[in-house]
Amino acid sequence: MALNKTLRPGLIQMRVLDLDQTLDFYTNILGLNEVGRTEDGRVMLKGYDEFDHHSVTLRLADEAGLDYVAFKVDSPETLESLKDATEAFGYPVEEVPANTNQPGFGKRYGFTICTGHRIELYADVEKAAQVPMTHNPHPWVDAPRGMRAQRFDHCLLYGPNIAEAEKYFTEILGMFAPEVCNTPEGNRFATWLTSGNKAHDIAFVEYEKPGKIHHLAFLLQDWNDIGNAADFIGRYSLKRDVGPTRHAITRGQTICFWEPSGNRIETYCGGYTAYPDNPVRVWDVSEVGKGLFYYEGELIPSFLQVVT
Repeated sequence: MALNKTLRPGLIQMRVLDLDQTLDFYTNILGLNEVGRTEDGRVMLKGYDEFDHHSVTLRLADEAGLDYVAFKVDSPETLESLKDATEAFGYPVEEVPANTNQPGFGKRYGFTICTGHRIELYADVEKAAQVPMTHNPHPWVDAPRGMRAQRFDHCLLYGPNIAEAEKYFTEILGMFAPEVCNTPEGNRFATWLTSGNKAHDIAFVEYEKPGKIHHLAFLLQDWNDIGNAADFIGRYSLKRDVGPTRHAITRGQTICFWEPSGNRIETYCGGYTAYPDNPVRVWDVSEVGKGLFYYEGELIPSFLQVVT
């Protein structure tokens, strides 16, 4: 549950190289539902356990990667106050009118932070045509497919000056960092940030090139579903990065792999319950291998080197 007026990451737009092949992965392998298409050909998708109009948009492009990630806030009043606070922090803000490039979404405010990533904020979004049941509800309406992804969960971004990014997310958006990783000099190497009880809604790793994404993650129900995802990776010869394994950082259970356009996907479950009054868990960068891959106990090079 959210603990402040920034509710959750609710929308992510990704660039893909082959729209048809990648869409087949997202729908038939990952298990998202296609909601519709925009006038310019982008595809809107959602998990079966999500209420909002859509949470993932795919855009055909010459280079894979992230266009932006958007966070839902609790009211139009909060949206306006966060817009003013963002500008006061030093990030120029652009208004995106309602129902323009993201059908179903109200007015959004977008801006680029120090890491080179575009972040957007919004308060209003229409409900999807098919949503989870709310009266005497079954666990699902239609049987989940493929890896049975429930919802878009979080993303890990790479870019410079993540200490400033952490400051923005904590001081302006009201999030907190349950877990961090520091260099021997005391500089921030990585930070995990949340607006609620999840171990993280977004994370950053210090990286010299701006605007990079390491992975977008989708929530699965439990460890058995992580194994089911591994079976799909084997059956359809997807390129696996790591797992099934467990993070010591966040304590989540995970498997990471690449979709056909080269963007890394994580399917994730578990993790500890985060509270803002708990002490921050601190990792030394020398121990980050075990922190990321608890069972293997060492760093897997591709996990820090391959981004889009």
